[in-house]
Amino acid sequence: MKRIVFSTSLLALLFAASCKSTKEEKEEVSKYIATSPVKMDTSFIKEYVSQIRSVRNIEIRAQEKGFLQNIYVDEGQFVKAGQLLFRIMPKFYEAEVLKAQAETKSAEIELANSTSLADKNIVSKNEQALAQAKLDQAKAEMALAKLHLQFTEIRAPFDGTIDRLPKKLGSLIDEGELLTSLSDNSDMFAYFNVSEPEYLEYKANGKGTGYKVGLLLANNKPLKYSGVVETIESEFDNETGNIAFRAKFPNPDRLLKHGETGKVLMTIPVHQALIIPQKATYEIQDKKFVFVIDKNNVVKSKNIAITGELVDLYVVASGLEEGDKILLEGVQKVKDDDKITFDFEKPEEVIHNLRLKAE
Repeated sequence: MKRIVFSTSLLALLFAASCKSTKEEKEEVSKYIATSPVKMDTSFIKEYVSQIRSVRNIEIRAQEKGFLQNIYVDEGQFVKAGQLLFRIMPKFYEAEVLKAQAETKSAEIELANSTSLADKNIVSKNEQALAQAKLDQAKAEMALAKLHLQFTEIRAPFDGTIDRLPKKLGSLIDEGELLTSLSDNSDMFAYFNVSEPEYLEYKANGKGTGYKVGLLLANNKPLKYSGVVETIESEFDNETGNIAFRAKFPNPDRLLKHGETGKVLMTIPVHQALIIPQKATYEIQDKKFVFVIDKNNVVKSKNIAITGELVDLYVVASGLEEGDKILLEGVQKVKDDDKITFDFEKPEEVIHNLRLKAE
């Protein structure tokens, strides 16, 4: 009988200890760390999707009709200004030049005869003038024939890179038909759109043309050369509310090509920006949320808008106020309307510690 009583007492003691341990563990797990947003002057790098274009990109088209007799270049080849690219079969135009030369020679002889006779008063001065006009017309026709012959040779108007060659040797070419494109990639333009508020901030900070920017390529690697903002368009797009900027980047390695995409990296200064740690947020369907702690220590999820990103920090555009208490750690462990206990850390200390870790 004593043994049974002893066993019962031992079980009760173990159960009480277990309950106490579970309660302490639960209390320990339920204690979180909170902080607040803080306002500070800062700057962040913003990415703008951009279209990359050559400083000069033109279509090379035939100026005369005929068979494509020679192709002197290949696709992707770098060519110099004045270099011969194509030749349209010139036989017909060579014959036209010879005919014009013969007519010019004939007109010169006729003018010489008329001049001689006019000097002897055998024919009138009008006959001499008519012969002169005939010679002038023959010379004009010869110049035109030479021009047509010259157009059978297509040369590069500037240094650049040849694009695709859609026509092959022997193809019948019509006047104006596309033969290739030529791109001057020595420097490149990057076009990107800036919203009206960002444009106003840009101008308010005294920035204009000549402002340095970076370029992030499609492989998420930055271009090693900085660019400068060269122009800002004169009008906003009524549909998007954006205005177009154009930045110019050096391209000595010929890495950039016409038609590429990238992201222009612009440093945006912000006065009294509202800053929160990134780890205080969570994401649902591309939207950012934080847990705000009310006066009763109950957490409520709140959607926020992010305007910029720093190392381990977000710049908040809307959704929070400076005095709000937000959950810093344990974001994945709570849900709406949970009542919690927490220790509060000053936002300046939180940011300082984050920066120390980043270093």
